[in-house]
Amino acid sequence: MTPKQVLDLVKTRKIEFVDCRFMDFPGLWQHITFPVSELSEKSFKNGFGFDGSCIRGWEEINETDMLIVPVADTAHVDPFRQHPTLALICDVKDPVTKKQYSRDPRSVGRKAADYIKKAGIADRAVFGPEMEFFVFDNVNYGQDVNSASYRVDSTEGSWNSVKRDPTNLGFQVRQNDGYFPGPPMDSLADLRSQMCKVLSDVGIQVEGHHHEVATGGQCEIDLEHTDLLRMADICMMFKYIIKNVAAQHGKVATFMPKPLFMDNGSGMHTHFSLWKAGKPLFAGNHYAGLSKVGLYAIGGLLKHAKSLLAFTNPTTNSYKRLVPGYEAPVNMVYSSRNRAAAIRIPGYSSDPKTKRIEFRCPDSSCNPYLAFAAMTMAAADGIKNKIDPGNPVDKNLDDLEPHELELIEAAPVDLENALSGLEQDHDYLLEGNVFTKQIIHYWIKYKRESEIDALRHRPHPHEFSMYFDI
Repeated sequence: MTPKQVLDLVKTRKIEFVDCRFMDFPGLWQHITFPVSELSEKSFKNGFGFDGSCIRGWEEINETDMLIVPVADTAHVDPFRQHPTLALICDVKDPVTKKQYSRDPRSVGRKAADYIKKAGIADRAVFGPEMEFFVFDNVNYGQDVNSASYRVDSTEGSWNSVKRDPTNLGFQVRQNDGYFPGPPMDSLADLRSQMCKVLSDVGIQVEGHHHEVATGGQCEIDLEHTDLLRMADICMMFKYIIKNVAAQHGKVATFMPKPLFMDNGSGMHTHFSLWKAGKPLFAGNHYAGLSKVGLYAIGGLLKHAKSLLAFTNPTTNSYKRLVPGYEAPVNMVYSSRNRAAAIRIPGYSSDPKTKRIEFRCPDSSCNPYLAFAAMTMAAADGIKNKIDPGNPVDKNLDDLEPHELELIEAAPVDLENALSGLEQDHDYLLEGNVFTKQIIHYWIKYKRESEIDALRHRPHPHEFSMYFDI
């Protein structure tokens, strides 16, 4: 939409408030609400002023005055607010120079999309993530000087301690056995359909939904693929909608990668392709129907995987999921069918337009603008430098001999390992000034000080089991 069309929508839908949303550095939406009288065509150029000093990851900025500038084609009516409210995703800009703020994640995503055009690599970077999440009936957690605890409960889980649903007695999902069960075992089918309906109402196309492998309410909703910046916007809208629909039904949804011990975690398997002049660049007659360009893109992703995961798997909890077993993609190899490989080439269709690669490592705790931008830059580096991805691995990775496994690079064991990889390998991200040294520096600094150190300094409940009687 144009700004004028947005204002027409405001009139026809009798909008009373405008909610402006933008990203903090780690990847959560922040928002500020204005009476609709404050919105004009000039707002889409001049923006609204706000104090950026308290936004996570922005504390070091010298000038705290910032602008949020609404993007007209992100306008949609919020389906949850009591008073008719128009939601607008915003860019963050410097009020003096009017340039985009370097630590605004959305600007990084835009620069990555622009870079591949200017470099002549592709016209479009297209993404289609599979969004996995848990829906629980109850959650409690806390951390004090002398205590630490968490508990999640689901009427679906065989381990649950909440009141059982009288219509679902005896149909609890067994651990690691939640893939595609029918109702009443899958008690969340109607809830997911409601989520999909709300997504459709705001213009987000869904490919399908189903119960996932883990017990206790693990769900997946797959999104129709689209361009990088639009898909990153959609990911944020998606998380907002899923959480609010769950809340309306007295439940709680979480995109935390690994909330359950000894059960599958939630990933965000990301389907990725590049297009130029309307043609899919990854389609060809090499391995699994890929082109040389597609293989080089895989080479770039695998070469930079360790640093890449600092953005695609950016939490300490992410690496509780990336462990052997549980169908986790812990092996930095590619394959046409092997789901324990970091990269899979889907083979559902022979149509060249469907040819893509599936990067299986990411999870939904990521900041999608930064994650998709980093993936694009790694693939672009592979294409520019014709990086050979090596041979595919189509064997069952669980059956490999120890000497064979030693030849396969594994995923980083924790967030610190991934951040160290980013420190050592980030030149590919700096091409075209897409990422800056400042962004990388502050990303590493924020993650170490606010997340890694915060966890390292606290006694873990399981340490009492291991060491209290020492």
